[in-house]
Amino acid sequence: MPLDVQLKTHYTEVVRPELIKRFGYDNIWAAPRITKVVVNQGLGEAKEDSRILEKAGQELAIITGQRPAVTRAKKSISNFKLRQGMPIGLRVTLRGDRMWIFLEKLLHTALPRIRDFRGINPNGFDGRGNYNMGLREQAIFPEITYDMVDAVRGMDIAVVTTAKTDEEAKALLELLGFPFRK
Repeated sequence: MPLDVQLKTHYTEVVRPELIKRFGYDNIWAAPRITKVVVNQGLGEAKEDSRILEKAGQELAIITGQRPAVTRAKKSISNFKLRQGMPIGLRVTLRGDRMWIFLEKLLHTALPRIRDFRGINPNGFDGRGNYNMGLREQAIFPEITYDMVDAVRGMDIAVVTTAKTDEEAKALLELLGFPFRK
């Protein structure tokens, strides 16, 4: 794993000083930063076939560089033929260098590979400075070849920041290179 992550260096040398100047923070630790990235895949069809969970888990591990945790149903819902404790999804929480490597891969290789890409939705902020986005297919990541894909599965990506407001978080992500739709 490379120790010098370009996006992390860009944050410390360019983004953080710009945020301090723009919002008038007293010190560098008051400037917003990304604390973690959570990648989540809901796999409702996995309740019938456990091989779906294994295959999706392998793909998610290849994409993120970390083995995913299985999420289980909290409640039984008879209309969905769902019992409490059944595996229904996968989740990976990335921190540190793995987080920066994933974000770099997402911004510079995966998002530009989306057909008819016009930018990511600027309305994905939650009011507390965190950003959520969804991807429709896993094949936009360079590690996943079309031969590996048995079914198209989307994923949700949550970028958790220390920003107090959505305005601060959007400034942070824009300076990092997130391509927001105009």
